[in-house]
Amino acid sequence: MVFSFSLFVSSTAQVVHPKIGKQVQSADGRISIELIGKKQFFAPGDKATADADINSPKSVNVHPNGKKFYVNSLEGATTVVYDFQTFKKLAVIKHQFDHTKDAALWSKPSGLYPFTHYKNDHLNSFYGKPVESTFSHGGRYLWVPYYRRSYDINAQDPSAVAIIDTQTDKIIRLMETGPLPKMIATSPDGKLVATSHWGNNTVGIIDISSPNPKEWKHKACHIVDYQLNLNYPMNRSVNRDAGSGYALRGTVFTPDNHYLLVGCMGGGGGIAVIDLQKSEYLGRLQGMMANVRHLVLKNGYLYLSINGAGYVQKVSLDTVLDAIGKMQNKRGTVTGWKNCKVGAGARTIELSPSGKYIFAACNNASALYVVDAQTMTVLTSIPADSYPVGLDISKDGKYVFTTAQGHSGKGGGNAVDIFKVTYNKQ
Repeated sequence: MVFSFSLFVSSTAQVVHPKIGKQVQSADGRISIELIGKKQFFAPGDKATADADINSPKSVNVHPNGKKFYVNSLEGATTVVYDFQTFKKLAVIKHQFDHTKDAALWSKPSGLYPFTHYKNDHLNSFYGKPVESTFSHGGRYLWVPYYRRSYDINAQDPSAVAIIDTQTDKIIRLMETGPLPKMIATSPDGKLVATSHWGNNTVGIIDISSPNPKEWKHKACHIVDYQLNLNYPMNRSVNRDAGSGYALRGTVFTPDNHYLLVGCMGGGGGIAVIDLQKSEYLGRLQGMMANVRHLVLKNGYLYLSINGAGYVQKVSLDTVLDAIGKMQNKRGTVTGWKNCKVGAGARTIELSPSGKYIFAACNNASALYVVDAQTMTVLTSIPADSYPVGLDISKDGKYVFTTAQGHSGKGGGNAVDIFKVTYNKQ
């Protein structure tokens, strides 16, 4: 099974599977991209690229040291580890737990995330569906939240986040989260981790200031305007990607660790703002396009991907901070956005190390787009396996990875594409 986030944008595009060796170059010759490799399981017979552990890959993260990359296979309930140089598989981390055998992995319950539907002694026996990831402690640990615990068919009770020791590629800690966490982020000072709970309009904050994982603890759970009262059936599944309030997604800390910004894909849209110094939810900023999916802060600018309309937006961080300072009645407006139309279904975005280029995984366009971050114009695009959703870029900016999760009933998915980027002119 794959999840198609059709709540926001539908697709009639033909499924594409570009061949390794496909190349494009921008019209001005500044940048070239080549598809140099892939991991896939839509064509098991292709022994050069086939990997059965690629099962609806949701996200990809390149380790800060550039030696490995991690792929979260959502429906496979695994995180797959690859060597960056050879692309060979190094490990498969299984997200399956037993309440007795794995009891020592769990942190102390915080009281912030009570179970309201499932009441038994086996709540910690489940497999988890990994979504996004964030590194902490200089890359020593990788945090992987779960879409839901396997028995919680409608993601209405607490889920969990696994912490992987990247030196051993084993899970060394488990912590509770709110229902249906999707995005996770680490603060610039390395002292906090934030999880945005798509399922009920809440954001969890974890204190990781200690170098000892056993001392990490939940600090707060912030409510964005109102907390959803979840009461779905327990004997049949419903579409939890729809009707989830603000559908909290992209999450980023400001460079001074003062604020947390969280994109709202649904509801009234906008960006939720949490004051971390006061531990207080301040309200929502508006003025950007609706359906905010991913947020990136770099070189004094905030960048957004707008999923439904297929845009990337940019505004100065100072403008955002000014709007936060002027908020009234938990609302504020950010003006001065610069917009760039990219492919339909703009999902994950990342910037090159120089900050000059924006790379966007465009789901319904089945393409990787490259945008000039200064002029906010498209430089080029290259086909990607349908339908790309996750994306990461190597520290030197020379490699971009995309994950194709697929659409239920439409095909695609089960692929990780590896692109080589050449900067011909800076």
